[in-house]
Amino acid sequence: MKQTFTTTMPDQVGAFLLADRCLTRLGLNITRVSYNKAIDTHMLFLEVEGEEELLRQAEYELAALGYLQNNHSAGSVMLISFQLRDEPGALCPVLELISRFHFNISYISSQENGTPYQDFKMGLFVDDSEAISDFMRQAALLCPVQILEYSKSEKMLDNTVFYLNFANDIARKMDFDDRQTRELIVHSNKVMQLLEERNSPPYKTFEYIGKFADCIRRYRGEHFLPRVTRHTGAAGLVVTLIEPPCGSNLCFLDDGNAGHPLICVDSGFACYREETLTLLRSLFPDFDSREKILLLTHGDVDHCGLANDFDCVMGSRICLENFRRENAGLAAVREENPLHEPYVRISKIISGYTSPNTGTFLPFPAPALADSVLSKPVTVPVGPFCFSVYEGKGGHVAGEVILVEETHRLVFTGDIFVNVHAFTPEQAQFNTLAPYLMTSVDTNPALAKAEREAFRGLLSPGTWQVFGGHGSVLVLEIPTK
Repeated sequence: MKQTFTTTMPDQVGAFLLADRCLTRLGLNITRVSYNKAIDTHMLFLEVEGEEELLRQAEYELAALGYLQNNHSAGSVMLISFQLRDEPGALCPVLELISRFHFNISYISSQENGTPYQDFKMGLFVDDSEAISDFMRQAALLCPVQILEYSKSEKMLDNTVFYLNFANDIARKMDFDDRQTRELIVHSNKVMQLLEERNSPPYKTFEYIGKFADCIRRYRGEHFLPRVTRHTGAAGLVVTLIEPPCGSNLCFLDDGNAGHPLICVDSGFACYREETLTLLRSLFPDFDSREKILLLTHGDVDHCGLANDFDCVMGSRICLENFRRENAGLAAVREENPLHEPYVRISKIISGYTSPNTGTFLPFPAPALADSVLSKPVTVPVGPFCFSVYEGKGGHVAGEVILVEETHRLVFTGDIFVNVHAFTPEQAQFNTLAPYLMTSVDTNPALAKAEREAFRGLLSPGTWQVFGGHGSVLVLEIPTK
């Protein structure tokens, strides 16, 4: 098994060597290491692989060496900004906290700015630097805090303080517990390391992760205002397309017969569950009493967040295996790609994802092999509809499928095709984040492009409505050959 140690190395010659000797003696292998003095003087991330008992022993020995504690030099000055409400008594709890930690105030400045808040900038002289992390955690419970400078002689922030400040800011906004905050720190560091190797500025990583969390949070509750459109098919069929500001589209197929199941393709982020269910009950008055079947185009976090709210879930065999692995605590299929694994983990934390229950999952029949990048079709009847299911070869992600309903001239492509030219402004903003943090949303960009071009060849001549994983419907005319 693997474990990531977030170590605080003393800034002295041989510090890393001593830690490496400890791990080598225990027969543990270092599978990842990340250290960047420009971001932080002390913090070093070590991912170590070995037997569970030996990992516990390593944790004990590293702690005994002082590497799992915050050992900063005494007598440092922190310049901190406290965002306080502009009202009587707002400053008092902060001053009481500073007093309890016996920090001396060397500088203070604030002025009203016409908003309900004031930014109090304080310089704190700290002679017990081991208390800094605890102080920051408690201060973050009182108000938004930001480290502006850790020492007048240091231009860059101390690493421990930087990561803590970044993670606690998001944790406070998203109401994370300690475990979620620790995981966020580790996986944010992994993204930074991957992008740094591509000469991307490290601080841009944290800026984009912060934007991801802000977008998710911004559209909660009454601010969840997806674009909803309805499209007609043959024989009275209505397709209701729901486009959330963040996450995948949801497409509902209803033939008007209350005795038939309500069919949905993909289900968005888990964090919008309550908002989505409220919307669905307004769109479909009999929503709670109807049988509901979910068809998944693939198993990405932003497509299967509401899977447990359906009576039956259908998808590819790889999609089922993906959920089984997650439920067993193993890495998901997309997480096997080291470029995508940290982003997927961060997405799960921020979106409140839990893996679907596989007890209601019905896999599609195994696809017939083909020379093309898309398999030969298998026929899958679902309620009053009949879908031809084509499985891709993993250009976007393994287990992806395209669903073609010939009778009603409908195509559901998942993320093999997305209508980027018809995004809402909110969709456009959010969908710039994943490509940067993952380097590409596609597992194999060249294969994904080939699949995107190949899907049109599946369609018979005439007019089709194409529903992509994101963006509005595309009306597609296939000419007669």
